[in-house]
Amino acid sequence: MTELTHTDFLDEDPSAGELELEERASLRRVAGLSTELADVTEVEYRQLRLERVVLVGVWTDGTAAQSEASLAELARLAETAGSQVLEGLVQRRVKPDPATYVGSGKVRELSEVVIATGADTVICDGELSPSQLRQLEAKLKVKVIDRTALILDIFAQHARSKEGKAQVELAQLQYLIPRLRGWGESLSRQAGGRAGGATGGVGTRGPGETKLETDRRRINKRVAKLRREIAAMDTIRDTKRGRRLARDVPSVAIVGYTNAGKSSLLNAITGAGVLVEDALFATLDATTRRSATPDGRTYTLTDTVGFVRHLPHQLIDAFRSTLDEAADADLLLHVVDGSDPGPEEQVKAVREVLAEINERRSGPLPPELIVINKADAADELSLVRLRHALPDAVVVSARTGAGVAELVGSLAERLPRPEMTVEALVPYTRGELVARVHADGEVLAEEHLPEGTRLCARVRPDLASALESYVVNGSPA
Repeated sequence: MTELTHTDFLDEDPSAGELELEERASLRRVAGLSTELADVTEVEYRQLRLERVVLVGVWTDGTAAQSEASLAELARLAETAGSQVLEGLVQRRVKPDPATYVGSGKVRELSEVVIATGADTVICDGELSPSQLRQLEAKLKVKVIDRTALILDIFAQHARSKEGKAQVELAQLQYLIPRLRGWGESLSRQAGGRAGGATGGVGTRGPGETKLETDRRRINKRVAKLRREIAAMDTIRDTKRGRRLARDVPSVAIVGYTNAGKSSLLNAITGAGVLVEDALFATLDATTRRSATPDGRTYTLTDTVGFVRHLPHQLIDAFRSTLDEAADADLLLHVVDGSDPGPEEQVKAVREVLAEINERRSGPLPPELIVINKADAADELSLVRLRHALPDAVVVSARTGAGVAELVGSLAERLPRPEMTVEALVPYTRGELVARVHADGEVLAEEHLPEGTRLCARVRPDLASALESYVVNGSPA
């Protein structure tokens, strides 16, 4: 029998990202199923009963291809949430119907499709008002949700950290508050005047509180508590960001459409080992890693949450601290999926979200470097078109590593450089200063002499002050 050594176990030790990916892919108990044959029919036995959904969209502007692409994206979102898509319908209208989203005639057609397919949920490709939601459910007799609720559900499934879970819950509650509703007197807790005396007697008369009011009050209390918790987490994040700013370490934020390959790119550049999965919104928690340019300058690289068309406003508000990482960066790496049928639409959607984030802030957005990813999966014609539309973009494949070295070189050229040039002769007893110059500055020339290390480097003002005692030839400049 072969003896296993300690190194054998070390070689097979998976990273945290691999463990999380394995957890998502592993078998999970499905609520509502039973092992007793009496509870299910023969046909249903051994089948996984997912939510069966019908998709419906309203095409108000753009081309037919764009409306179909939007519905195809909704189908991917539904599948990511764990649903089985049965049918997708699009209606051409000038604007959505204010009462039922698709109009009364189309509601009857939609109801027939729901009955014929056996669907139990209808998902609308837009944000429904509370009245639209209520009327559609009343007419279709099945659960109705909109695009916003679907995205919030996916975020709730994928949130891992305490901060991510709190942010998602806050967004869900903000979405829920205007959509609270009750049915009839069964949910009422008010029994004022003689009505109270007739049924409840002593202790039930007077002004009371409906179930709706109780729910709204409890949700508002929970929202206030979540805001306090997130504010405390923001303080920790701001402290870490402040330390980086104090050291003047350049920062790069990776932004882009969901599933464009941002986490894969972070791994390719830094070897971070974060979770990579071919799924929408696989990354919700910002990950920051340290890296260095080819000439030795240190910078940080942050992977942010992915964007999507019509990203819910509640999410932008709840994920404010995470998204501020992008707005505070020195450079944005805007990742575009080169294999997507409509990459130009992705670029437009990401820039719209960035503009919305920047509305609360003063000053312009950081400079942007476009990265066309998944070059190995894209056809040559699409890449030629993208190169023409985005002439300054860098084409890479994070999976194969092609173009990553060129990207790191372009990134280094665009990062801010230290402001002051100094020439100093540092004695060997002050080796920590030489280490700081290598870590935080840009070494132009270095020579080892009997008296010490002679350096010519670009450094920040605080480091120039520390080197002032050893400056030669009248520097700094």
